[in-house]
Amino acid sequence: MSPGPEARRAPGPAGSPGPFSAGLRCRCPNCGRGRLFSSFLTVVERCESCGVDLRAHDTGDGPAVFIILILGFVVVGAALVTEMKYEPPLWVHALLWPPLIVIGALALLRPFKGVMVALAYRHRRDTFAA
Repeated sequence: MSPGPEARRAPGPAGSPGPFSAGLRCRCPNCGRGRLFSSFLTVVERCESCGVDLRAHDTGDGPAVFIILILGFVVVGAALVTEMKYEPPLWVHALLWPPLIVIGALALLRPFKGVMVALAYRHRRDTFAA
């Protein structure tokens, strides 16, 4: 049974970017023009372009959990394949995987947080004052 019309959420404002597009570009989920972050992972209080309040749409540790799961799967799989195929000494593993994990985590964390903030904005917009 599908939810009634009162349970459906209204689409975003006309001309607003999709949450994945805005999040990956680290832009305001409302207008798509203003910056989403004031520093590496700190969400701005208000969009500099449209003035929407973004303080309540913080994602906490959600992006970090996704990054840990995704990178863990990729790096452990790659380490197992490397071990089975080439049988390198242990020091090669110790030199190879930690930099990959750190670089991968830093590269993925900001876009993932941007997408999660944009999704929180899109789906919880009616809960907070805009």
